[in-house]
Amino acid sequence: MGKTQVTNTIRTLRFLSGEMTQKELAEKVGVTRQTIVAIENEKYSPSLELAFRIARVFDKPLEEVFTYESKGDSNGENQ
Repeated sequence: MGKTQVTNTIRTLRFLSGEMTQKELAEKVGVTRQTIVAIENEKYSPSLELAFRIARVFDKPLEEVFTYESKGDSNGENQ
């Protein structure tokens, strides 16, 4: 099984949302700014609940904000 990674479009969505700051997003979803930084930089995968809360802030479906990729798995399925 390859290394897994959750990528995201949070930075772009923040920009498109009137240049929302990381701190503003953090306050809206109830986490610290450092957590948002870690998620944006793909150093931390959010819980499913947090991922839904972030997507809701931008009024986007979860799959438009987060993408799950499994490195080393050419067919995109996970075992």
